Amino acid sequence: QVNSKPGESPCKEKRVVLLSPVGRIEISGCETGLHEIKLPKMTVLPSGAEASAACEVCEGAEEMPEPLEQCTAWLRAYFCEPATMASLPVPAFHHPLLQQDSFTRQVLWTLLNDVKFGEAVSYKQLADLAGNSRAARAVGGAMRSNPIPIIIPCHRVIRSSGETGNYGGGHLMKEWLLSHEKLQKEKLA
Repeated sequence: QVNSKPGESPCKEKRVVLLSPVGRIEISGCETGLHEIKLPKMTVLPSGAEASAACEVCEGAEEMPEPLEQCTAWLRAYFCEPATMASLPVPAFHHPLLQQDSFTRQVLWTLLNDVKFGEAVSYKQLADLAGNSRAARAVGGAMRSNPIPIIIPCHRVIRSSGETGNYGGGHLMKEWLLSHEKLQKEKLA
C-alpha cells in the first residue's frame, strides 16, 4: 500500500512477474503509476547477450493497470526489440521518491531523459548533467535508491575509470545489460 498524498486513499497495488532473458522481474504499481521494479539477483550470466529468451508475463496478467501494461511492453521491447522502444510511452511513476522534489529525483529524471540506450555516463558526468558537478557521491546514492531500474537506466552509470561499479541487480546483471545494449545498438546502426 502506497499513499500518494495524506488524506488520499491508498493505491490498489498490483504485481506482475515478467520472465525475461535475465530471469524473473517483479513489477508493482497501481492505476496511477509504477511503484517498483525488482530485478533478480544473477549468479550466472545468461548465455550470450542475445535476447533470444522470450519476454512473457507469467504471473498477474489479469486486470493489469495501464502503467503495468506499459511497463511490461516497454521491458519486452527493451529485451527483444530495442528498435521499437522509441515509439513506446514510458509508464507513469508512482513512487514517493519520484514525487517529492529532491536531488535524487532530479538525478533519476536526468538519467531517464538524457542517457540513451547503449550509452554510459560516469557518476561525475551525471552529477554535471543534473546541475551539481560536485555531487558524484550523491549520484551514487540516487542510483542505489532507484525504484525503477532498467527504465530509469542506473545500469548506464559507471565509474570514471571505465569500471562498471556497483548495481542493485548485481555486477553480472549490470554487465549483461550494458553488453546487451551495446550489441543491440550495433545491430541498429
